[in-house]
Amino acid sequence: MPLVPFLRETLHDPPLLATALLILGVVFVNGWTDAPNAIATCVSTRCMPARAAVLMAAGCNLLGVLVMTRVSAGVAQTIYSIADFGGDRGRARIALCAAMTAIVLWAVAAWAFGIPTSESHALVAGVSGAAVALGGFGALHGAAWGRVLFGLVFSAVLGFASGFALVKAVARLFRNVRLAPAQRFFRAAQIFGGAAMAFMHGAQDGQKFIGIFLLGISLSGGSSGFAVPLWLMLLCASVMGLGTSIGGYRIIKSVGMDMVRLEKYEGFSADVAGAFCLLVSTVTGLPVSTTHTKTTAIMGVGAARRVHGVRWSVARDMAAAWLLTFPGCGAVGYLTALLFEKLFH
Repeated sequence: MPLVPFLRETLHDPPLLATALLILGVVFVNGWTDAPNAIATCVSTRCMPARAAVLMAAGCNLLGVLVMTRVSAGVAQTIYSIADFGGDRGRARIALCAAMTAIVLWAVAAWAFGIPTSESHALVAGVSGAAVALGGFGALHGAAWGRVLFGLVFSAVLGFASGFALVKAVARLFRNVRLAPAQRFFRAAQIFGGAAMAFMHGAQDGQKFIGIFLLGISLSGGSSGFAVPLWLMLLCASVMGLGTSIGGYRIIKSVGMDMVRLEKYEGFSADVAGAFCLLVSTVTGLPVSTTHTKTTAIMGVGAARRVHGVRWSVARDMAAAWLLTFPGCGAVGYLTALLFEKLFH
């Protein structure tokens, strides 16, 4: 749907306006709570101050959405088709609004406890839970869910393996380089790595919210097919960047400081490994968690130094939070959908 007809439609359709605002609220929260993972290592190794890193991430998020959605919109397509909300548009829009509310509640609670829970997993779980409230488990599309679950395992394995292999290669290449020149090089290189991670965060998570936005438009009768307009890419990227600019130091601390203490070359290796994994996933249309990918890359880097270089208790807590997200946020989405239907239908 072009921008002007969309704006005209929202003025005459309050449920569509509410749906759009709630989806943008989730995009904002994602930029606020999830995007800081991309620049956590840059800050923890003191290559950049937190405020400058956050602003860099905001800009790179925007570019990632614009560029990679043009290259491949497969991630958005998967999220768009994750579940069937049935033929009753009124009930479907209420359920989608309930799902967005559940995701915001889940994300804010995770931020309050400093847990880098996956917004991607929360998005899939919340939307699926709300769809199940309408049509039972038959409302879920197995093929799309299969891509999500495959992406979860794929990103964890590739992220860890890439981080482990890359830091070993970097250490070997620079083993005869004096410390001072190496430190100068990796200070600049890690800024590049952080920018690459932020770019790929925008590419992955921006597409997911574009898919949900298009789903909301289709449930309002505004579109019958899957096509990503430029104005929607700019809108999602800008709102995500605004959320990122507010910061998220608690998440930066959990990912970049508490789990593994990294040197600059190790932070560079983790960022490049994570960005590589996200690039492969995005080009192949796999919706993966940027938090999940970055954290497993950091774990791979820490394990390459020595197994005890990773604080496995912190990693275990994060893994528990990831595993809890699917049933937890799914249940919140399910219950919120039932509540919203009683209140508004």
